Amino acid sequence: MVSWRKIGVVIVALMIVLPAILLVFVNNKPANSTALHYTYSVVNVYPHDTNAFTEGLVFDGGFLYESTGLYGNSSLRRVDLETGGVLQLLSLQPQYFGEGIAVVGDKIVQLTWQSHKGFVYDRASFGLLQEFQYPTEGWGLTYDGKRLIMSDGTANLYFLDPVTFQRIGQVAVHDTGPVTELNELEYINGTVYANIWKEEKIAVINPQNGQVTAWIDLTGIQDLKNQDPNNVLNGIAHDANGDRLFVTGKMWPHIFEIKLIPSA
Repeated sequence: MVSWRKIGVVIVALMIVLPAILLVFVNNKPANSTALHYTYSVVNVYPHDTNAFTEGLVFDGGFLYESTGLYGNSSLRRVDLETGGVLQLLSLQPQYFGEGIAVVGDKIVQLTWQSHKGFVYDRASFGLLQEFQYPTEGWGLTYDGKRLIMSDGTANLYFLDPVTFQRIGQVAVHDTGPVTELNELEYINGTVYANIWKEEKIAVINPQNGQVTAWIDLTGIQDLKNQDPNNVLNGIAHDANGDRLFVTGKMWPHIFEIKLIPSA
């Protein structure tokens, strides 16, 4: 026979335990985003070649280095920031679609989109020194002083040995969920800045764990009315010596030097 006294004890126990279980469940729900938010002010505006379908951008040694895309129109360039003039240009063979670049010492490393092939050039002469392979698409590329950091349009960042170009690690980028479409990259003061393809914003990423620590809203920085929808924001460069941040887009007429402003 069931004891009503025992049933009562069970009911009382459940009344004590269930709230504790619910409290644990609530406290372990996915947290809201803790990322900071920034808008911008424009400090300076510089000319940019509207024939440059920008896929990679680096500022180093007083010059911009730019990789441009499109089949039959891809190139590696050295550019004068003040005038927008192309000082040096190497055209890629028409079967290659140029993508991200990184300066590594006296070399420049350039990715291609779907050819699974990268190129290593002499920084001064643009002479081809080496080719290498990778299994994914090539999108963005940057260098943290020890490793190359590469994106492929997914939520992943891949770390490559800068000598062998072998993958030595990877991290998945996330905020409240996966952050995909990672495009052009720039390593700045321990973090990775990443364009999000077809969006007017930049993610600031902790490369140790993939967490997005900040979002930069660049809405309206370039008037895109009547523009080709493919001519999106893409291109981040940092002048470490002058602490200047530059952004541009594919076939945009301008490069913008911006200052970040914390947003409420």
